[in-house]
Amino acid sequence: MWLLVLILGLTTVLFSLLDVWYFLRVFLAVLRARLQPVVKDLLKVHTYSSLVLPHDLDFLFHMNNSRYLREADFARLSYFTRSGLFGAIQSLGAGMVMAACTVRYRRSLRLLERFEIQTRLLCWDDRAFYVEQRFVSPKDGFICAVLLSRQHVIGNSPDKVVQSMCKRKVESPEFPEELVHWISYNDASSQKLRAESGVANSAKDQ
Repeated sequence: MWLLVLILGLTTVLFSLLDVWYFLRVFLAVLRARLQPVVKDLLKVHTYSSLVLPHDLDFLFHMNNSRYLREADFARLSYFTRSGLFGAIQSLGAGMVMAACTVRYRRSLRLLERFEIQTRLLCWDDRAFYVEQRFVSPKDGFICAVLLSRQHVIGNSPDKVVQSMCKRKVESPEFPEELVHWISYNDASSQKLRAESGVANSAKDQ
């Protein structure tokens, strides 16, 4: 009896202090990706399926804005694992972190509605990979939201990562026009914030 109470108490504390479901979803996303065939085409669109659950809802009974970012995390983890990007980054002793993210919402996702996240690598420069993710409704193909993110490589460069994966030099695809504007906005924002804080330009600035 006391053992059961102890286990229940520890479980309650664990769920109170940590987002346990997030870590479970991360583990399952990576595990599923490892069990699926490797995607050898780095630019191929990767599809990740999910479902709107009650804990995803806001007070209007739509999927909460923050949940889009969370679901996009799982889809990116799956893509990076299946494509071999994670493996190549780790083999070079490097790391990767999100440096910027923008979401454009187009149509709400509702309770128990299924959706797919289509993840694709757009291009890369000397510091980061640029990834697009589309939340698509399977019932009519409508793009409910679009997410752009900049994945900054730490301790190495995207060129070296891709070269390690492909065993040859690979040029980045051309940057889409909307991505060029987005990068310009991020650069202008960084310059403004540095000026406001009186901090000189630094290679660590995002």
